[in-house]
Amino acid sequence: MTMNIAVLPGDGIGPEIIKQALRVLDVLKNEGMDMTFTDAPLGGQAYDQYGHPYPEFTQKICRAADAVLLGAVGGPQYDNLDRPLRPERGLLGIRKDLGLFANLRPAVLYPELANASTLKPEVVAGLDIMIVRELTGDVYFGQPRGMRVNEEGEREGFNTMIYKESEVRRIAHVAFGIAMKRGKKLCSVDKANVLETTEFWKEIVIDVAKEYPEVELSHMYVDNAAMQLIRNPKQFDVMVTGNIFGDILSDEASMLTGSIGMLASASLNETKKGLYEPSHGSAPDIAGKNLANPIATVLSVAMMLRYTFDNEAAAVRIENAIKKVLAAGYRTGDIYEEGMKRVSCSEMGDQIVAAL
Repeated sequence: MTMNIAVLPGDGIGPEIIKQALRVLDVLKNEGMDMTFTDAPLGGQAYDQYGHPYPEFTQKICRAADAVLLGAVGGPQYDNLDRPLRPERGLLGIRKDLGLFANLRPAVLYPELANASTLKPEVVAGLDIMIVRELTGDVYFGQPRGMRVNEEGEREGFNTMIYKESEVRRIAHVAFGIAMKRGKKLCSVDKANVLETTEFWKEIVIDVAKEYPEVELSHMYVDNAAMQLIRNPKQFDVMVTGNIFGDILSDEASMLTGSIGMLASASLNETKKGLYEPSHGSAPDIAGKNLANPIATVLSVAMMLRYTFDNEAAAVRIENAIKKVLAAGYRTGDIYEEGMKRVSCSEMGDQIVAAL
């Protein structure tokens, strides 16, 4: 089977980190893995070329692909654009267009980086969490929304938090399925004591749990979950939550590992087609300087092989290559500590390719 991969370098450090990820895929391709790559712009790059952050040209390529590999979007030069034209709208557009409803954000702390976390090593050493975030519903997409002048003549902003039963059921099934392959523990995060939407969420998750009797299901309010991620993060295995809570908690969990430059992500639809991207942003302050950490992007490639192409062996091989490079002491600036071997973005790519 040919793996048709759409490649969206994007903005800022995106092209630099994507280049290193493609080098890793080239190793597998040269060994006989059948794959094709088609480049397309997204975000600010697409706006500059086509006047839109997710133009029709890119839409056609992404719809035809089996998987999409993305670098990053955004930059200060686009801050004054009308909201529908900003780079981030391209990201929302592709998620909606491809039906990417399940966002998987692993937070894994490699033993060699235990000192990079701001928490004590004994609190975070051995951390391995998977956060499953619903991506296409909730307050980010609910209607009505907007700004208006109310009956009292005062300006106000308003958004709608809403979930349909089918949306909650499908993300719950994804989370339970992942939990079955891991530690068989799932924590559903809500605010059911205040928000009817998440009370409804909790009811549906409990119902879906009947189909997964082997999985231990627990529930936690989002404010407590935020606290527990700092207090005792290793109590969690898989967490599942809605769009806005997942956005916040996954970023919080990412910093437990010491650097957001280490964290991959996957966004999947119902056919396992996925958008794979590092969890960090476009880092315009270091763009073009060969300083970025490409590891999160390379780990996103491993997730792509695992979740879209069902190639666990290749995914593990890439992950083991990264472990080998870290164990040998190679570090980009964001994870550097005294006594290690500081390397550039491309030099980290060299080491990962050599380890493969």
